[in-house]
Amino acid sequence: MASFKLESTITLRDGNQMPVFGFGTYELDGKDAYNTVTWALEAGYRHVDSAEWYENERECGQAILDFCRKHDVPRSSVFYVSKLKNNNGYERVRRAIDKSVKDCGLGYIDLYLIHGPIGGPKARMDSWKAVCDAQKEGKLKSIGISNYGVRHMKEIVESDSGLPIPAVNQIDLHPFQTRNDVVSYCKDHDIVLEAWAPLVRGLRFKHPSITALAQKYGKESAQVLLRYSLQKGYVTIPKASSKERIVSNTKVFDFELEQADIDALDTLDEGLLTDWDPTDCP
Repeated sequence: MASFKLESTITLRDGNQMPVFGFGTYELDGKDAYNTVTWALEAGYRHVDSAEWYENERECGQAILDFCRKHDVPRSSVFYVSKLKNNNGYERVRRAIDKSVKDCGLGYIDLYLIHGPIGGPKARMDSWKAVCDAQKEGKLKSIGISNYGVRHMKEIVESDSGLPIPAVNQIDLHPFQTRNDVVSYCKDHDIVLEAWAPLVRGLRFKHPSITALAQKYGKESAQVLLRYSLQKGYVTIPKASSKERIVSNTKVFDFELEQADIDALDTLDEGLLTDWDPTDCP
């Protein structure tokens, strides 16, 4: 784990490589989205997380294209993620996928996720079939889900549809929301876990356990939380809006938390929600 680098990747169940450290763009739009993605790429990030819901696919894609042209970097070296907003029928989902591919301007999407399980079993399966079909056509390289609870994942895994199992489940994961049931199920079925709020949205930067570890390792609270996420085996996608913080978040590859500290952080679980949580929806 100590040998991890900003460029390190994890192999997904479909054989594709996914960078373990990425840049989240939730609540960043327009010029802010373009600028921050540019800064992240300049800082060495090669994984950008967007979504139809964020309304910034165009700006994220343009920032990637402009960076690649300026620095003679192949588009294939940047892992771009987007997500489906609504589970509202096979044909509508296919159109939403096509629009996301067109809006980003990148030719294809490296990882496409169903953003949430809302809509019921049929709607979820219709969406998954549409996503799987788009993958077969080459529009999507890897496919997965987001904010799915165990029973939502079981609908796919235990179905007789013959559809592939999701490669990734992106969900709210951090020491204050450990989701042991989801983590265990994903590990049992080779579904990579991705933490979309590894920094707890700043809500626990001053927690005594976090500040104590920051002092112990000579790091910032944010860096302790990000290192925890990486050592748990999660793909982590911190968001930041300043160039300074974007760079600071990458300073997590020159130290390693002791296992006893990881275990202690795991005991902090309080079911803390940093945003929405549809994991129990019908």
